[in-house]
Amino acid sequence: DIEKGQLYGLIGPNGAGKTTVFNLLTGVYKPNAGSIVLDGKNITGKSTIQINQEGIARTFQNIRLFADMSVLDNVKTGLHNHHRYSTLEGIFRLPRYHKTEKEMDEKAMSLLEVFGLAGECDFKASNLPYGKQRKLEIARALATDPKLLLLDEPAAGMNPNETAELMDTIRFVRDNFDMTILLIEHDMKLVSGICEKLTVLNFGQVLREGSTSQVLHDPEVVKAYLGE
Repeated sequence: DIEKGQLYGLIGPNGAGKTTVFNLLTGVYKPNAGSIVLDGKNITGKSTIQINQEGIARTFQNIRLFADMSVLDNVKTGLHNHHRYSTLEGIFRLPRYHKTEKEMDEKAMSLLEVFGLAGECDFKASNLPYGKQRKLEIARALATDPKLLLLDEPAAGMNPNETAELMDTIRFVRDNFDMTILLIEHDMKLVSGICEKLTVLNFGQVLREGSTSQVLHDPEVVKAYLGE
């Protein structure tokens, strides 16, 4: 159970099942037992698109951007769940098309400003530095207007300065977007710095759950996860 507005961490050794949990939550895999309930609504077995429309968005351990599209257009792809015009309106550039595109441009730019990417809006996504690509992926996920944001190792490959900046960004997103965040992470400095509660997985089983301080000082967790 994750409470609304919580910063929740999912940790464990490689192969523990963390990304599998994300794939179940987002409809990539279909659970063969149990149920997934979001904000009181059972979303078990729905498609990835339906689950996103219900309010779950994610990033990936290996960044998955539209590399040849602009930074701005990457964010705009996430807005199409809520801003629509017909194929006919798009082909003939009818008034609704122009109105909708303008609204999406404004919304996308406001998100890019949050992440300090507005100045690179016309860059190819693949030309951004690694740390900024991570931020762009989060901005694109937020464009779908989720209730729950899943971050799969957002600090992977970042240097200490980038990680510290990312921590501030995650807190800002939670506080200013009324967001609930579940993250997978191996960087214990980040986990201990922002997560309020943790679940530790080991070989597909829940090893421990509780407040971050309790879990990270649990001898069994230290032995199984930290290898001490």
